[in-house]
Amino acid sequence: MVDCKNALQEANGDTQAAIELLRKKGALKAAKKSAERTASEGIVHAYIHANQKVGVLIELQCESDFVARNPEFLELAHDIAMQVAATDPKWVAVEEIPEDAIAEQKRLYALELAEDKKPDDIKQKIMEGKLAKWYEETVLLKQPWVKDDTKTIAQLIEEKVATIGEKMVLARFTRMALSAPPKPAEQDVCI
Repeated sequence: MVDCKNALQEANGDTQAAIELLRKKGALKAAKKSAERTASEGIVHAYIHANQKVGVLIELQCESDFVARNPEFLELAHDIAMQVAATDPKWVAVEEIPEDAIAEQKRLYALELAEDKKPDDIKQKIMEGKLAKWYEETVLLKQPWVKDDTKTIAQLIEEKVATIGEKMVLARFTRMALSAPPKPAEQDVCI
């Protein structure tokens, strides 16, 4: 109650602004708690797409088994698994990308920009933009959420941490997709 009253006073009576202030404060408190705690509980969630051709397993960790059974936590796991099925990311976080993969992307972007007559500082900014876009495509936590592209998967998790009040970590995922069977090789027919 005191937090609500203070937020309303800080927002000069504007209810929407007060709600936003409370969300930010909740996220800050949750981030502080998360940094100090370990996530040693959680679930492995399975998702099979309706067409039965794509399946995903994710490991979503939390601090307690109580939260692991929470419907909001389970919904988060399901949403993340659906995201993986829809977008086929390669890594959970940027920190997991091998240095050689990043170096290769930079090399490719440098080749694209080699003929460009723009100044080097502009080329560098273009390369950074291209790299950020590549992260959005390949890194799950950087991707816009398919249900609401105004937030990333990392922001979605942060919102749940602020709501539930417990650290949550997306540890890993695996995506499997049924591929088209290879065409049989044409064989020479001897007559």
